[in-house]
Amino acid sequence: MTIELSSHVLSFSKKLFLSVIMLFIAFAICFMAFQYRREKEYKIELLNTQLQNYNDRLNDFLQLQDTLAIPLLDKYVREHTMKELRVTLIDKNGKVFYDNLEENPHHFQNHLGRQEVKEAISQGSGYSINRLSESVGGEFFYSAKYYPNKHYIIRSALPYSVSLMQHLKADSHFVWFTLIVSLVLIFIFYRFTHKLGMSITQLQQFALKADRNEPIDTDIQGAFPKNELGEISQHIIQIYRRLHQAKEDLYIEREKLITHLQISHEGLGVFTHKKKEILVNNLFTQYANLISDKNLSSTEEIFSIPELQPITNFISKNKERGSGKEEKRMSLVIDKNGRIFSIESIIFQDDSFEISINDVTQEEEQARLKKQLTQNIAHELKTPVSSIQGYLETIVNNPTLPREKINAFLERSFAQSNRLAHLLRDISVLTRMEEAPNMIETEVVNLTAMMCNILNETAMDLEERQITATNLLPESLTIQGNSSLLYSIFRNLTDNAIAYAGTGINISIRCFREDERFYYFSFSDTGIGVAPEHLSRLFERFYRVDKGRSRKLGGTGLGLAIVKNAVILHGGTIFAKNNPGGGLEFIFTLSKE
Repeated sequence: MTIELSSHVLSFSKKLFLSVIMLFIAFAICFMAFQYRREKEYKIELLNTQLQNYNDRLNDFLQLQDTLAIPLLDKYVREHTMKELRVTLIDKNGKVFYDNLEENPHHFQNHLGRQEVKEAISQGSGYSINRLSESVGGEFFYSAKYYPNKHYIIRSALPYSVSLMQHLKADSHFVWFTLIVSLVLIFIFYRFTHKLGMSITQLQQFALKADRNEPIDTDIQGAFPKNELGEISQHIIQIYRRLHQAKEDLYIEREKLITHLQISHEGLGVFTHKKKEILVNNLFTQYANLISDKNLSSTEEIFSIPELQPITNFISKNKERGSGKEEKRMSLVIDKNGRIFSIESIIFQDDSFEISINDVTQEEEQARLKKQLTQNIAHELKTPVSSIQGYLETIVNNPTLPREKINAFLERSFAQSNRLAHLLRDISVLTRMEEAPNMIETEVVNLTAMMCNILNETAMDLEERQITATNLLPESLTIQGNSSLLYSIFRNLTDNAIAYAGTGINISIRCFREDERFYYFSFSDTGIGVAPEHLSRLFERFYRVDKGRSRKLGGTGLGLAIVKNAVILHGGTIFAKNNPGGGLEFIFTLSKE
C-alpha cells in the first residue's frame, strides 16, 4: 500500500523545487508589475511635466498681454504647440473662455467637476489619463495648472491615440531581462534541488530498507552526491551498518546463550523487575514443579511456592530499598520430595533478577559416599596396620621369644603387609578410573591369551582348592581396550571364585554371543553361590557377604568394584545371578572398540 501511494506523490525534491519556484515566480511577477507601473508612472510624469512647461510658457505669454486677445492667443498656440495639442483656458469658476479646437467655447459645460481641474485648484496642478472629453468628444491626456494671480487655469491636452499609448507604455526590455535571469536562476535551483532530492531519495530508500530489515546495497554510499548532505548520509549509513552488525553479533550471542541455557544442567530463569519472564529453560520449569506441590501453569507462579518464599521476600525487600550499584545475592537449600535443591537469586543493577535451581542430590550422595568410602578405607587400613604393629611390638618387647614364635609373627606381618599393598593398589586403580578415564591408553588386546595367562598364574591356588577352570573363549578373541583394566576384570573374577566359591568346583569362561558392537561374556562357577539379598550389592566397595571370612582370606573388598568400573569404562554392563544348578554367574559385555 505504501509503495502504491508513493508513486502518486511528488518527491521531496520536486515539492521543494515547485514550492520555491512558485514563490520566486510570484516575486518576479510582483517585481515586474511594480517596475512596469513605476516606469509607466515615470513616463506619465515626464509627459505631464512637458505639458506643464507648455502651460507655464503660455502663461508667460499671457502675462505680457494687457488684455486677452483671442486672435493673438490663437496665433501663439498655432506657432508654439505640438501637433494635435488642445489648449483650454478656464476661469476659477470652471467656465471655459478659450479652446483652440472650438471657436465658441461658451457653450461648454462647467469644468469644475473635471478631475484635472479640481486637482489644479486644490493642489496647484493636476492631470487625467484616458478621459473622454464631454465637450468635443474623444479621449485625451489632460494636464492643468492654476495661476492664482490671473485667477484662471491653463489646461493642455493630447489625444489618447495609439502613438500616445505607445509613448506612455513602459519599456519591455527590462521584462525580458527579468525573464531570462529568472529562467537561469530556475535552472540553477533545479540542479541544486535535484542533487538535494537525490540525497533525500537515497536516504528514504535506505530508511525503508532498514525499517523492513532488508539487506542494504554495498554501493549505496556511492549514489550520494558529493556535498554536505551526501557526507551526512554516508555517515548515517556507516553508523547503521555498525549498529546492524552489532545487532547481528548480539543476536548470535543471544542464540548461543539460549542454546547454552537450554542444554545447561541447571535450571535458570531470568525475570524483569515486575517478575515477568524474560528467559526460562526447561530444567527450571521441571525443578519448580518438583519443588511445588502442584503443576505450575505459568512460570510466574513460582513466586507463590511456600518453599521459595525467602527468595520472594528477598526480591521484594531489595525492590523497596531501591536499586544500587552492587549485585545482591541470596542462596537457599531445599530438601523436597527426596531431592535436594540449591537455589540462588541474583538481583542486577536494573532490578531485573535471576533465579538458578540446581539439583544437588547426586552431589550430596556422592559426598556421602566419599565420606563413607574414606571411613571404610580408614577402617580397612587400620586392621592390617594394627596387626603388623601388634606382631612387631610383641617381638620388640620380648627379646627372649622363641625363634619359631618370632618367625610365625613375621609371617603374619608379611601377610598383612601384602594385604595392605593389595588394598592400596586397588584403591589407586579405582581412583585412576574415576578421575582420569579419558587418559587411559588403549591397544589391541588378545583376551583368549590373557585368560590363559591368568589361569597359569593361579594354577597353584586352583590346584590347592581342587578347582577346575575351563577357558572356552574363541581362539584369538581380540578387543580394543586397556590391557591393565581388562586383566583386572578377568583376574578379579577368578580370584573371587577361588576365594569364595568353595572347593572341588568348576569354573568356566566363555563368550556366548557377539554383534556389531559388543562381545557378551559369562564367568560362572558351580560353588555355593550368594544369597539373593546380596546380589545387588556385590559391586559396592568394601561390601562383604561374610565379613569375618573375607578378612581371613585376605580380600580387600574392592575387587568386584574394580571389575564393574573397568567394564563400564569399556562401554559395557555387568550383573550377577545364581545359576539354577548352583553357583554364581557373572554376565557382562565389552565394547569391541
